[in-house]
Amino acid sequence: MAWERTRTLRASQRLSPSTPTVEEVSAGGIVIDPDSPDLRVAIIARYNRAGRLEWCLPKGHPEGQETHEQAAVREIAEETGIQGQILVPLGSIDYWFMVPQYRVHKTVHHFLLIATGGELTIENDPDHEAVDVDWVPLVELPRRLTFLNERRIAEMAREVIETHEL
Repeated sequence: MAWERTRTLRASQRLSPSTPTVEEVSAGGIVIDPDSPDLRVAIIARYNRAGRLEWCLPKGHPEGQETHEQAAVREIAEETGIQGQILVPLGSIDYWFMVPQYRVHKTVHHFLLIATGGELTIENDPDHEAVDVDWVPLVELPRRLTFLNERRIAEMAREVIETHEL
């Protein structure tokens, strides 16, 4: 499937070559409710480091020996309350950001899942990062997501669903 690459390191964040870089990997994706006529998708809201509310796709770091697929299923369940089964990979995005003392290069692997159970809640999020969760119709998803790279993943999901008549 598609490979999406986005770089967002600002000129003011470019440090010397000796600035340490940390590689991070996350997995998550788009979980659709197959029983809704408008194919709703579960998304979460969280506050960023500057205190602004951001609507985004659920995702998180693999634990132990988890595969990207296993991490995506677990993270989506933890952050949204919805269990799901992976249908297809949607692609990966990568971006850069700064934290004190180092820069982070993060790669996020996204999957398209179909909901198999559960109820929408943020109560099971062990990190308490999610402050809200919502079902959003697939056609509205790109407008609700804060980040351009996640909007592109949403468009890929819509294309896959339409092409395969899911």
